Amino acid sequence: MSTDTELVATLAALTEPSDADVRRLHRRLVATAADAGVLDLTYRTIDTPVGPLLLAATEIGLVRVAFAVEDHDAVLQGLADRISPRILRSSARLDDVAREIDEYFTGRRHTFDLALDWRLSTGFRHAVLRVLPAIAYGRTASYAEVARLAGSPKAVRAVGSACASNPLPVVVPCHRVIRSDGAMGGYLGGAEAKHALLDLEAAA
Repeated sequence: MSTDTELVATLAALTEPSDADVRRLHRRLVATAADAGVLDLTYRTIDTPVGPLLLAATEIGLVRVAFAVEDHDAVLQGLADRISPRILRSSARLDDVAREIDEYFTGRRHTFDLALDWRLSTGFRHAVLRVLPAIAYGRTASYAEVARLAGSPKAVRAVGSACASNPLPVVVPCHRVIRSDGAMGGYLGGAEAKHALLDLEAAA
């Protein structure tokens, strides 16, 4: 009997499956999809001081971090459209990500050591995001300074656009980019989340 047939038979036999049964079947489904090479994206959500974060990863690495204000369902649909519809909820591929983000929010981690999939950023936006980790924990840089770091000193507005569309917030620290006059500027997760991240780092 094939694995798929076994899953169907098991489901048919469960007239009122328990939560444990559902979790076990889901793990088998994820494992079967991964073994068959048809699982392109996995995702999970974690609770943090700035609200629930959606994490999504490919085989290459972490590809998306999303705040609740972005609408997690819409983000998942966008990933299905842009990368692959073969996406399932699973924690295994994202355990290390969740652990490092938890360490960050508890003040035990100042830099991330994660494989990243950068495919959702291209061109100058990609160049901007790649230089953001150079802004040290607890420090900030202006949009103009980041433009110079990215090789285009006059592209200040483009830096703002890159930060506003950062697919990997928190991990790629666009929250450390502020206006030259010291004002916070915009943030994908909202002003409150940006203040919270900066306050967390300033307290270290």
